Amino acid sequence: LASHIALEEAEADFEAVRIDTAKGEQKTADYLKINPKGRVPALVDGNFIVTENPAILRYVAVTHPDKELWPAEPWGEARCAEWLAFLSSGVHPSYAHIRRAERYATTEEGRRDVVETGRRATREIYQMVEEKLSAIRNGWAAGDGYSVADPYLLVFWTWGAGSVLGYDMEGDFPNW
Repeated sequence: LASHIALEEAEADFEAVRIDTAKGEQKTADYLKINPKGRVPALVDGNFIVTENPAILRYVAVTHPDKELWPAEPWGEARCAEWLAFLSSGVHPSYAHIRRAERYATTEEGRRDVVETGRRATREIYQMVEEKLSAIRNGWAAGDGYSVADPYLLVFWTWGAGSVLGYDMEGDFPNW
């Protein structure tokens, strides 16, 4: 979703292709030619393929500089990179422990423990995001305006409000 939003914001010429992960389409031979990791998203630009949200978001931003999706000032640039790294390495994995416990445990008891631990960790991580956002005075995650960090944050806000986590995002995380 974040990469798709960034492409829309960049007014890029692109074709979105839905990969149904519930049906395992990311593991098909055709998709594995695009991304051998068997994960989404992937962006194909001619003969160039880039995977992983942070890399795709950065690529979209730098290939559409007129849209100013990546902050120009050093502190904003660093903050944007920091957000992308934290969201992909901290927030996303905590959610995956709840949503895909079978990746982390082989027994039913082990999976229950992974989910329970993931729920506690995810709540703590969401609170960290909330605290970081509470210090921002201009309403944007990084820099002086909208950047690719903002739609990436939106993805996790949506996941927080969804049925898996069921958070009261507006009540519990008002700055987010």
